[in-house]
Amino acid sequence: MTSLKTLVASLALAAVAAPTLAAPETFKLDPNHSFPRFSYSHFGYSTQLSRFDKTSGTITLDRAAKTGAVDITIDTKSVSTGSTLFNEHIQAEDFLDTARYPTATFKSTKVVFDGDKPVAVDGTLTLKGVSKPVTLKVTSFHSMPHPMTKKDAIGANATVTVKRTDFNMGKYAPNVGDDVTIDIAVEAIKE
Repeated sequence: MTSLKTLVASLALAAVAAPTLAAPETFKLDPNHSFPRFSYSHFGYSTQLSRFDKTSGTITLDRAAKTGAVDITIDTKSVSTGSTLFNEHIQAEDFLDTARYPTATFKSTKVVFDGDKPVAVDGTLTLKGVSKPVTLKVTSFHSMPHPMTKKDAIGANATVTVKRTDFNMGKYAPNVGDDVTIDIAVEAIKE
């Protein structure tokens, strides 16, 4: 009996002393709070800012292992420039060609952490059927229970600059800026 008590006590002590390993957590993008935006110089007159209104995807994080995955799909037909005429112009063959390429995607290959927060995401951006490696710089990251849903949630902002000409969208370059800055704001709820 004493040896059984000793064994149980040893197992209990080992369980308390053992490091807790976190499992990967998967978060589904909140489509009402996840919007990729893009900006570019318009003939040097101004910096134009537009966004996509429909985005879906998942973010998986294992903060203990300092790993993760990001998989985002953007409905390119949901582009919102502030002008119906210009929305159609951006969706045309010279730019997004949404008739042939109705989505753009980003799939990560690596999430880089600084401490317990992601600071960069390496991956492949596919626009207009062209895939290129990019690194999103994470400019903010927050994790806490969502005050309304009471579920674990995360939010982040990330940015990258790409060249339109690299994605077969170079019409009017360089007069209309070749450099396009993509900023994405995401919020995601744990599945």
